[in-house]
Amino acid sequence: MNQVILFDIKNFTELLRGKKILLVCGSSFDSLTIKDEILSLNLIRFSGFSPNPKYEECCAGLDVYMKEGCEAILAVGGGSAMDTAKCIKMFSGMDHSKNYLDQEFSDTGILLAAIPTTAGTGSESTRHSVIYYKGEKQSVSHPSLVPDYTCLIPSLLSGLPLYQKKCTLLDALCQAMESFWSVHSTDESREFSRKAIELIKDNYTDYVKEDPASYEAIMVASNLAGQAINITATTAPHAMSYKLTTLYGLPHGHSVALALPGIWNCIKNNTDKCSDARGKDYLDKMLTELPITEEEYGKIMTDLEMFYPISNNREKDIDTLVASVNLSRLKNNPVVPDEAVLRHVYEGIVK
Repeated sequence: MNQVILFDIKNFTELLRGKKILLVCGSSFDSLTIKDEILSLNLIRFSGFSPNPKYEECCAGLDVYMKEGCEAILAVGGGSAMDTAKCIKMFSGMDHSKNYLDQEFSDTGILLAAIPTTAGTGSESTRHSVIYYKGEKQSVSHPSLVPDYTCLIPSLLSGLPLYQKKCTLLDALCQAMESFWSVHSTDESREFSRKAIELIKDNYTDYVKEDPASYEAIMVASNLAGQAINITATTAPHAMSYKLTTLYGLPHGHSVALALPGIWNCIKNNTDKCSDARGKDYLDKMLTELPITEEEYGKIMTDLEMFYPISNNREKDIDTLVASVNLSRLKNNPVVPDEAVLRHVYEGIVK
């Protein structure tokens, strides 16, 4: 069970004291106001991972964990730190002579704690991790990967680069929206989504203007969106986003936000092809109750000045993008897009 601790870093560190901990963090850790409190723990630091973590980097982190005899893992940072830490935890209990991605996932029992320093991925409240193997996105997912302890400290959002704030904010918004219409949505997940969407709508303008009064709302929204997708997983916009990230170097949240309107339009115009067992009437009701309109979403994208990728070989790129989509991820979508729909959506993205 994930225990969320609000604002109290001292209480959080006391829960970890007495263990030898692998600290998974990026270079931004050194400028954090909570650095000294964290450094009071018995730590071994690992920072050898990329913004989109690679399988080999997770293996390197595991080597450090094993060599140093660590007993717990603390991830401090954004989604990359969280994803790396989760994979280190999962891989630690596997056969080290074989590819970890080819093996069955199981609970290793290792304590995992998290302090998010961005607001968007929601990774501190999910069982999911995303890494890249040979250039392709891979999902590592297991219930035991939900961190045991999470500490939310809104003041850590101060001073983040503006573009990073925009991208992570959009990631949280898209997670909440996708979870709301997912075929796996429940009353509980939709309530998480609803609260997250409303908090983002009400506070995104102040957030990008560096108003500290908005930080708590945005960080809580991100956590709620994470709790929502922990129940439902994401849908087609996320499935379509990964190759946009690798092909054009767009951050994940930016890529998802570009893909979402086209899929939303596909769902709205094809409710008669509803793949959700609850049927067309249910889907129509969900679209009506979704607490954001297309106009509101478009205004957010305009206000945040999100741009589209430009290609020198557009047709070839679109072929590559369509071929890259993991079709199994599309099954969560309430209307399963075919290849023609995927192509149409990408044509609206790539300029």
